Amino acid sequence: MSELNDPRVFFAAERTLLAWNRTALSLMAFGFVIERFGLFMKIYGLEAGVKTPDRGVSFWVGIAFILLACAISLISARQYRRFLLALKPVEIPEAYRSDMGALVNMLVAALGLILALYLAASAFA
Repeated sequence: MSELNDPRVFFAAERTLLAWNRTALSLMAFGFVIERFGLFMKIYGLEAGVKTPDRGVSFWVGIAFILLACAISLISARQYRRFLLALKPVEIPEAYRSDMGALVNMLVAALGLILALYLAASAFA
């Protein structure tokens, strides 16, 4: 529990949450690129008449990065909400919506899960 009675403690926690959000988004984008790179190599190999390795490895690694991003988003939102409970009311500015950052992280996690399911469905269709 903080003894500073300073709203800057709250804003520091919010900046940390948003840093985790950027990290999750970067991992998700990286996972998507890895997953689609295997498909690109397969198509390129077919056009060039070259045998390319199966895209299974890139698919599973890409999906793993996307699911890791989902987990990071959910864990950071949970940690942020638990931290808010430890703050004193004087440390949270009045009329400030302190739940928006956590909601955005949960939305990113949900969209990442939808992306992973879409990629899996398109790979096995």
